[in-house]
Amino acid sequence: MDLHLTGKVALVTGGSHGLGRSICLGLAAEGATVIVNYRQRPERAAAVVREIQETYSGEALAVYADMSNEAEIVRMFADIAAHYPQLDILVNNAAICPQSWVKNTSVQLWNDVLQVNLTGTFIACREMVKQLIAIERPGRIVNIASVAAFHGSTSGQAAYDASKGGMISFTISLAREVAPHGITVNALAPGLMVTDMTEKKYLANTEKYLARIPLGRFGETAEIADAVVFLCSDRAQYITGTTMNVSGGILMR
Repeated sequence: MDLHLTGKVALVTGGSHGLGRSICLGLAAEGATVIVNYRQRPERAAAVVREIQETYSGEALAVYADMSNEAEIVRMFADIAAHYPQLDILVNNAAICPQSWVKNTSVQLWNDVLQVNLTGTFIACREMVKQLIAIERPGRIVNIASVAAFHGSTSGQAAYDASKGGMISFTISLAREVAPHGITVNALAPGLMVTDMTEKKYLANTEKYLARIPLGRFGETAEIADAVVFLCSDRAQYITGTTMNVSGGILMR
C-alpha cells in the first residue's frame, strides 16, 4: 500500500530516541522528509538523521527546541519554514513521565509535566495549524497519548496520565475546529513498550506488567510507529478526532 508520503515534510517532537526515533524512521521509509526535534543529547538526533540518510537515502534535519518553552517552539517552526515551504505532518511525541505519588507531588512537578506533555502539544499544534491555514494546505497532526489516559496507572504517574487525558480531549476539539481546512488531528494511545522512559520500571517487574497485556508481550516501538505513520498518510484522510489504541489488547474499546 502506497501511503503517499513521498515529498511530504514531517516534524516529530522528541524524535531522537525511543518511540520518536522509530516514528522518524517509519516516516523516512515511506519517503517523507523528517525533522527530528530534540532537547538533550544532540548526538542522538544527529544519529537518527544519519540513519535516515544512509538507510533510506532520505532528507532529514535535526532541530533543537525545549517543548516546555513557548519561545523555543515558535522559533523552531520559524527555522523549519526557512528550510521548507510547507510542513505537512506534525507528530507530538515529546513527553516526560516522572514517578511521584499524588500525596508527594508538588505543584511545580505537576505543572512541569503538563507544560511539556499538554501545553507543549498545544503550542506546536497552534503553530502548525496557523501555517497550514495561511497557505491553504491540508495537513496531518498525530498526538501521542497513552492507554493510561483511560484507566490511570498504579505506579505514581498521575500527572502524566492527566496530561495524556487532556491531550485526547484537546485532539477532539482541535479536530472539529480545523476539519473545514482539510487538517486531520488524531491521537494514538500506545500500551506498554520498553523505552528509555519505561525500561527501569518494566524490566524490574516484568511478570506483573506482562500479565496486563492480553497478547502477552511488550509492544515494539516500530509496531507503534507503523500505526502513527498510517495516521500521517493520505490513506487516513477520512479519519479525524479519533484515538487509535495500539496496546496489545490492554484497552479494548
